[in-house]
Amino acid sequence: MTTLKIGDKAPDFKGIDQEGKTHELSDFTGKKLVVFFYPKASTPGCTVEACNLRDNYERFQAQGFEILGVSADSESKQAKFKEKNELPFPLLADENKSIIEAFGVWGPKKFMGKTYDGIHRTTFVIDEKGVIADIITKVKTKEHADQILNS
Repeated sequence: MTTLKIGDKAPDFKGIDQEGKTHELSDFTGKKLVVFFYPKASTPGCTVEACNLRDNYERFQAQGFEILGVSADSESKQAKFKEKNELPFPLLADENKSIIEAFGVWGPKKFMGKTYDGIHRTTFVIDEKGVIADIITKVKTKEHADQILNS
């Protein structure tokens, strides 16, 4: 789906999290960053994925990673999702889809025989210099931390 490739410079994004705080790529210069895109807050697959990352958060921190979740949900939906699941990382509310489109994860999807536009569950690992080190398009929600950390 995405046209970005490993070795490309990550899109220079800017977004608002569940508390109204702004996050942008330049905030993470010198740090490794995981940006995971998920279709919809508080849905079963997205909850499993986010909780898997939460349960392995110390492993990410030990390896110098920061984590950002991104979906097209509102700030209030992201806040409820974060609070209910005790997620230790920010969730960006990309309602205008500027970050989602910059990373190329919005497009046609099929579900139960119907085609619709939505977010393709995709994770980008970005190095300290803002370069894409890995792209995971076949996300295994229950094993996602291992997919990222063992790649």
